[in-house]
Amino acid sequence: MFRKMSLALAATLIMAGAAWADPIEGNWKTQAGETAAIAGGGSFSITLKTGKYAGKTIGSLKATGDNKYAGNITDPANDKTYSGKATLSGASLKMSGCVLGGLICKSQTWHKL
Repeated sequence: MFRKMSLALAATLIMAGAAWADPIEGNWKTQAGETAAIAGGGSFSITLKTGKYAGKTIGSLKATGDNKYAGNITDPANDKTYSGKATLSGASLKMSGCVLGGLICKSQTWHKL
């Protein structure tokens, strides 16, 4: 009896863990057509999986609430790092990198795979 209850509890916890995953985690199609993986918990790392810069980490974000994230974004072409933010809306993720305190920003929208 105890063994069955333990197995049922373990199965429930495993399934609940998957449900608690942050919706930003997963694979995303970038505006350039590459695939980027976002993984982590608390702090999320962004790594390119395909394309010329595959394997390169291009940013880190932390949740700020209300499906918004903030951190740093790196342009893989020139290795410059910018203040970054992201907003999740359904299966779309609007990514922005800014300089000069947000005066000049560049944005693109990624789509969940």
